[in-house]
Amino acid sequence: MRRTLNIFFVALKLGFISFGGPVAHLGYFRETYVQNLEWLDDTTFAKLVALCQILPGPASSQVGMAIGALRGGVWGGLFSWAGFTLPSAVVLIFFGFAIDSFNLQDSGWMVGLKIAAAAVVANALWGMSRSLTPDRARITIAIIAAILLLYERTIITQILILVAGAVIGWRLKLSPISNFKPTQNLHWKLNKIIAISSIVIFFLLLILLPILREFYTSQYTSLFDSFYRTGSLVFGGGHVVLPLLESEVVSSGWLSKDEFIAGYGVAQAIPGPLFTFAAYIGTVANIEPNGLSGALIALSAIYLPSFLLLAAVLPFWQQFTMNHKLEAAYAGMNAAVIGLLVAAFYNPIWTHTITTASYFSLWLIATTLLMVWKTPPWIVVLLSAVGGYVLEL
Repeated sequence: MRRTLNIFFVALKLGFISFGGPVAHLGYFRETYVQNLEWLDDTTFAKLVALCQILPGPASSQVGMAIGALRGGVWGGLFSWAGFTLPSAVVLIFFGFAIDSFNLQDSGWMVGLKIAAAAVVANALWGMSRSLTPDRARITIAIIAAILLLYERTIITQILILVAGAVIGWRLKLSPISNFKPTQNLHWKLNKIIAISSIVIFFLLLILLPILREFYTSQYTSLFDSFYRTGSLVFGGGHVVLPLLESEVVSSGWLSKDEFIAGYGVAQAIPGPLFTFAAYIGTVANIEPNGLSGALIALSAIYLPSFLLLAAVLPFWQQFTMNHKLEAAYAGMNAAVIGLLVAAFYNPIWTHTITTASYFSLWLIATTLLMVWKTPPWIVVLLSAVGGYVLEL
């Protein structure tokens, strides 16, 4: 138990200080787990990163779960996730309650938060596109994906485009982007029966939850299904969750575009995983369950696929990290992900946020601070919120 609590408090500290998104999170993880605590070596860490890069879900959170599981078994993985997730989840839940309690939906602060979200996504899109679309083939995949999504924005379309990107990448034998390469074999003491059971449960939930949602009209089922499906289908983590969640919750009328974009802006200002944005959505949703119970359901549902997939693949992961065909397919899927982000940046973020010259000016300032001056996102979000308040006076 002492070891499990130690895992939790180490992860909790990381949850408080890990600003900067998934790539920065991995830097904090390496410094803490590899250099300071020496829980694992660089080779093991690199292998874990390589594995989590090809799984759907939040890559940095999955690396933390895997390290916790390696250190302390199943409970170690759960407590590692809980510690890293808790700080940002609590902040976003409180923000969700504040929106309702203080009627912040139409305030200048909300305008500034939406503009900050537009700047952060633009910055992320620029950085990711330079890494994930380095050649003409991948740029073309991204552009075609973006154009298709601008006209047809359903969750099914997004899934089909990701699959098409993977197939094209596999056919073109695209080279992988990741610098992480496996260098030696590792032997994991994990039960393969549990692994097989986990992958069966993963697919059963993915298939049966939508059917149950149709025949059993419970908002609890609908909420859980939406977030479970999102957690199962987000490749690339981080900002990629934006278009899928927007399709699920805004299109369903569970919250407004303003509430969605503002919450996303706040999520950029705090440390920890971006997937805790689900807790905010569960809090402010205008259907039951909402509030704290909605936050807990949304948060657990969006992360459950990560737990199941890690339990399923860890015993067999060496084959995954050394499969060149799989790497090529993932490279094509990553290019399609850029197209998803371009479409999401245009609608709903740009069309619903940058509606005046003043807003465009504030967006330019925020984007310049991020891209040129490398200002921390939380400072940009705070300055944008103040700027939005001033513009609305």
